[in-house]
Parts: sequence; C-alpha cells; structure tokens
Amino acid sequence: MTGGPLFVSSGDPAADHRYASALEHAARGDLAAAAEILVQALQLAPSFATAWFALGAIRDNLGDRDGAVVAWQKARDADPEDYHGARLQLARIGAGERTPAMTATYIRRLFDQHAAGFDESLLERLDYRAPAVLLAAVRSVSGGSVRIGSMLDLGCGTGLGGAAFRPQVDWLVGVDVSPGMIAKARAKGLYDRLSVLELQQFLAAEAEAHTCYQLVIAADVFVYVGDLAPVIAAAARVLAPGGLLAFTVETHAGDGATLQQTLRYAHGNGHVRAAIAGAGLGLRHLADASTRTENGVPVAGLVAVAASSASTASPSAATSRG
Repeated sequence: MTGGPLFVSSGDPAADHRYASALEHAARGDLAAAAEILVQALQLAPSFATAWFALGAIRDNLGDRDGAVVAWQKARDADPEDYHGARLQLARIGAGERTPAMTATYIRRLFDQHAAGFDESLLERLDYRAPAVLLAAVRSVSGGSVRIGSMLDLGCGTGLGGAAFRPQVDWLVGVDVSPGMIAKARAKGLYDRLSVLELQQFLAAEAEAHTCYQLVIAADVFVYVGDLAPVIAAAARVLAPGGLLAFTVETHAGDGATLQQTLRYAHGNGHVRAAIAGAGLGLRHLADASTRTENGVPVAGLVAVAASSASTASPSAATSRG
C-alpha cells in the first residue's frame, strides 16, 4: 500500500487550479503536459509541497530520475512532516537517506486514505494472514493453550488482529496512529479500549502509568519501521512478568533493514534478533512466515515471539531458521 498524494492547498487559487489541471492531463496519459503545468503552478507557489511531490512522481514515470530527485527534494524541504513521503521516494530510487524513518504524519495520511476499503483489500486481494500467523506462533510457544488476561494490539488498524485473538483475551486494548482505522475498529465492538496515538508515545505513556500486558502483538506493523530496536524496547517495558511480544516483519537476505520498492521495510534475521536481545527479551520463536501475497507470490517474512525475563527460554529452546 503506497497511496498517491492527497491534495493540500498551496494557498494560491491559481496554483491550485494549475495543479488540478495537471492531474487531469496525467489521468489522460499526457505526462509531459502535466509536468509542464506543474512547473507553472510551482512558479506561482514555490513552496507547494503537493505539487513538487506530484512533479517528482511524473518525472519518475517519464524516466527522468534527476528531475524526480530535484522535485522530491523540494517536496521534502517544503514539508518537514513529509506528509506525502518524499523522503521515502528519494530512498527508493537511491537518493538521500537509505533508511529514512516514516513520519507519523505520513503513516496517518496513508492509512486514513485507505481505511474505507482496507479489510477488503487485504483479505480479498492480498490473502492477508498475519493475525492467524501470530496466533499460531503464540499457541506454539504456549504449548497449544492460549488464555490471555490482557493484550495490546499495536497498530491495530481496523481490528483484524483483535478479531483473531478476542476469544482468548479478557481485556483487549488497541492503538493506531490513524483515526480512520480506529473508527473502523471501534465499529466492530471488539476492543475494551482504543487510542489514536503514535506507537512510541502510547507505549511511553503506558510505561509511565505502570500498565502491563501479558501479550503485545504487532501484525505487519513493523514493516513501517526502519530500526526495530526502539519500538521493541518500548514494547518490552509494558510487558508483564512472563509476558510475550509477538510480531511479523517482511524479510530479506541481509541482516539490516532495507526499504523496498513497495515503500515497506524488510528486516533481516540478524536485525530482528539484535532488537529482541537489546530490549532484554528472550527469543522464544523465530521462523519464516509469509503474511500476504502480492502479484501471485507470497511475500517473504518472519514471525517472532519474545518473552520477558520471567519466561525467557535458553538459547537452545528458541525455534529458529538459523
């Protein structure tokens, strides 16, 4: 899910009009004319980040890499919150930072934009199965029987993870940065508590309030996080003694994190292990697991389960692919 730019006014009606005209030309396939009109719009409103971003996308489609780099750099510089994801596009084509952090503003826009058809898109077109993969992994670590007093669903989205785990959970909490996603989750009536907040902010507040969970899950959430160490460390601080953290990631052959053409991160086996160990957790399960299919091909991934110190297993007990 990459999402196109949503309109944000330049504040200049003439520039906005030219932007709209450019999109009409682009929709008809006349990309060269669209690019020319966007340049005219930007002459009127040089800090028009949305137009710069669109110009970068059109130049990229036209094969003008250098021109795309210039436009996306202008979009990035005009919008420090990176609403459209210009820094990610620059990284995707090998310019600028290799692994830029996704801003909360970008992620909120992305998921608000797709909230209406999110479940249909994942379940019917992408064969999404992350919640089932996580539930199976937690059952494996728990010896088959799962009864959870309190669970936190990080990046809960529309509640697909909550639906999978609800029968096993007494108290279910969900958090997501997207108000649109939380509205969908609330309508399902699955959660005892829902919050709209950036994950790190929420986890910090929960830790300060000494709130603990027996299980914390993140179903395909960390694909929007470059460095896993900070968020896993934050999640570890809200685990009850003996609590479990279960999550999925997309993966690649290397050990670090890499931004893919899909604008999602893939994490190597070594990166996952290091983040878990750095948080003071014990690895209980790490295995290959694909959570979605794209273009008819399962996307390579990992499922991990880590435990707080009260139930940390010895290294030999951890399930691993090596």
